[in-house]
Amino acid sequence: MLLKWLPWNYILKRAARRFGFIDPVMLLARLRGFGRPSEIQEPIELLRAGVVFHARGLINTRAMQYNLDWVWPYWVVKQFTPRDASFIPRGFAFSHVNLSHRNWTAVGHPDLPLYPIVDPRGLVTPLFDGWSIDFWVLSETGELLLPSHQEKVEQTLDLSPVIRVNTISGNGDLSLHTAAWVAVENQRADLVIRAQGETAMGGGWLIMSLRPYNPEGIQFIDHINFNRKPGAFRLNHQYTVNVGESPDKVLFSNYRKGDVAQDLNREASQMHVDCPIGMATAAAFFELKAGQSRQLDLTVALEQEPSIEFVSRPVQLSGSDNSSPETACLHIPDVKFTFLYNAAVQTLLMLTATEAFPGPYTYRRFWFRDACFIINALLALGLSKRSWRLIQAFPERQTLTGYFKSQEGEWDSNGQVLWIAERFHRLTGQLFDAAFLKSLMKAAKWIHNKRRRKGDGKRHDGFLPAGFSAEHLGPNDYYYWDNFWSLAGLKAAARIARKFQLNGTPEKIDDQVREYEARIFSSIPEKCGRSNHSVIPASPYRRMDAGAIGSLVADYPLQLTSPGDTRIMNTVSYLMTRCFQRNAFFQDMIHSGINIYLTLDIAQTLIRSNDSRYRQLINTVAELASPTGQWPEAINPLTGGGCMGDGQHGWASAEWIMMMRNLFVREEGNTLIIGSGIFPQWLEQDGEISFGPTLVPGGKLTV
Repeated sequence: MLLKWLPWNYILKRAARRFGFIDPVMLLARLRGFGRPSEIQEPIELLRAGVVFHARGLINTRAMQYNLDWVWPYWVVKQFTPRDASFIPRGFAFSHVNLSHRNWTAVGHPDLPLYPIVDPRGLVTPLFDGWSIDFWVLSETGELLLPSHQEKVEQTLDLSPVIRVNTISGNGDLSLHTAAWVAVENQRADLVIRAQGETAMGGGWLIMSLRPYNPEGIQFIDHINFNRKPGAFRLNHQYTVNVGESPDKVLFSNYRKGDVAQDLNREASQMHVDCPIGMATAAAFFELKAGQSRQLDLTVALEQEPSIEFVSRPVQLSGSDNSSPETACLHIPDVKFTFLYNAAVQTLLMLTATEAFPGPYTYRRFWFRDACFIINALLALGLSKRSWRLIQAFPERQTLTGYFKSQEGEWDSNGQVLWIAERFHRLTGQLFDAAFLKSLMKAAKWIHNKRRRKGDGKRHDGFLPAGFSAEHLGPNDYYYWDNFWSLAGLKAAARIARKFQLNGTPEKIDDQVREYEARIFSSIPEKCGRSNHSVIPASPYRRMDAGAIGSLVADYPLQLTSPGDTRIMNTVSYLMTRCFQRNAFFQDMIHSGINIYLTLDIAQTLIRSNDSRYRQLINTVAELASPTGQWPEAINPLTGGGCMGDGQHGWASAEWIMMMRNLFVREEGNTLIIGSGIFPQWLEQDGEISFGPTLVPGGKLTV
């Protein structure tokens, strides 16, 4: 208790002055002055993630710029090449992180939360946030093919029978083809990497190298040992890479000696290496004969103690002949749209093996926000069992006060949970038990109790507290995003209470809804800043900026406003005029890149208002996809590479699925709108055009 009463502010200020640092108390006060006063300044989870992220960035700064003669991953090569558009000066940079090519593709299984990732040049990171494996080809004349240094490679994604990423690179007479996938057999999951190298003229070597980094930066390797009999490398006394056959030569190096790649012609002299700095490297050589390719299969166990339980069946992809598909299939003449749809389906299945994760790497953690958008797409696919498995786990994260907490201070979660739970019931007809109903009603009560009601005439009276919201709308404020979600959640709670005959509850919530709705919409200013039109800014106190994208949630998916609502369409016009790059929405707050799922949200608003510009946005989103059919959270408008978030973003995949579904069938209140978004050119070609079966109120439907 004594610690509680110590004058910490005074101690910090005194210590800072003594050692010549800026006053941290004053600095924090200044920083917080940019946002509205709030009980939660910054979610501790985001602060923790940021500290970890930039801690690695500090290591990257020390390890990379002083060792540019190493073989680094593709994103480092691009960012450190002065003539490249991805070049990033380093002068006063606090840390060096991947800000230009945050692109990767996970290979996995719909039942296993195991996500090996492959970068755009074939670098494979087998284990979560771990070290990597790279392949090179060396000719007998010393020419070296390094995929990370190639300007162009061919990378493709196969989806059947397993998710498999193929990468083909070449340099003159040297060629390399790698493929990575997850194999599941006898209750064991292994990453399989197949490498095939060839030298057209003369001999050479196919080289497998163990690398102390991944697409985020340095990941330490302290020790590597090679056992020739089983043909296996052991890393950090914990992880095993089985090469399947004995190499012709094995080389090792540590940080003091430099990268193993710096002297590939020396003779082997040891079978292990230790590196106290954590930058150990190794290379295994497999001889190539002139004009003959050689194939190498290696495996990495993805679990130290395998215990696999399967909860779903293999899924059906669009275009196959299975007569009873588990997921909704898309049949259209556009091959690229179909491929992106199938890739998005597999992405969501991987990311919902246990919990709903927004991504396989950077975002391999839980947010209610992303989970609800992802589950909405699962329902569109007809995956009701998988959706329910995820939804029924939500109460485990609910606090005693009724708050559905994934990140403290983000107030949209309760509304999102209520909305997706009611949507699940409406699409499936499944009944909720008493415990789940109690959890939902408790969530509705939390929204009502959390709102500010001082009756002092302030614009935000009746709103939820100022919060960090969706973290890319700006500093703490009274965001319409949070309040639109909460309003929609209360409306959903009233429908649930009425459906399940909770006496007195529907009427009580109805009264709260009417009062809340009036408060929100009356707070919207008639004019905002320089805008002469009625628009909806991010909050009642904000001028119009890119943060207004969050207010469009009132239209899609919540339908709190009618189709073509003047304020909504004026907001869309503002965003498309002021906040678009390359014909897609550019979020210049935090993301500083083109955002795929927000672009598709605008397209959904356009299709709802019968505005044909939705087709332009869909085409743009398709063009921005990676060769493996993935989207990072944000895209650099100049390079096309990922610049924010996870390199394979689940929310983006979910919105592509919803977009394809809504072209064929969408709901407008209690009405189904059929075929309103089908592209005219599809009708001019032969062949079936269809989508389904998808869940709609009352059952399943195929259009």
